[in-house]
Amino acid sequence: MSENRKYEFHWGLLGNMEIGRPNLGNKVPVEVYRLMQFTFRDVFEQVLGAGKTDEMFYEAGKLAGTFFYKNVLCPSADINEYIRELQRALKEYGIGILRVEKADLEKGEIVLTVSEDLDCSGMPEQDIEICKYDEGFISGLLESFLGTPFFVKEVDCWCTGDRVCRFHAKVVR
Repeated sequence: MSENRKYEFHWGLLGNMEIGRPNLGNKVPVEVYRLMQFTFRDVFEQVLGAGKTDEMFYEAGKLAGTFFYKNVLCPSADINEYIRELQRALKEYGIGILRVEKADLEKGEIVLTVSEDLDCSGMPEQDIEICKYDEGFISGLLESFLGTPFFVKEVDCWCTGDRVCRFHAKVVR
């Protein structure tokens, strides 16, 4: 670890819930997660601006997606089996309910939705897509499985009046 880094991420930082939280366990209300996320966002935007904050949340999500893939998902060579495993894991962890609407791997494009999204489902409308972390998370998951970088953009969001978050993923060429 370099001298200017204090918290380089590794899976072990998540800790052991059985030892550390024997009474409370690993479950917390969505409001507590959002409290942390949106206060981070607010402070980062005040210091760095909205654009840089969006970049940081995307990159953090991508790192999380990469580690989630390595530590939670079972390896598979089949895309359909991988999607089923990913759907199971996202639901089990309370992240959301994944549905693939379109996948054209020859073109390098995937359109997917996440309903009951951890980041925004149930929030008031704000006229902006807010799921930058999710964009990065999906990018990390796709790149880890397919071995090629993906750029992911949210095109519909609960906060813009939709009732699912829709993401367009495209191979970076």
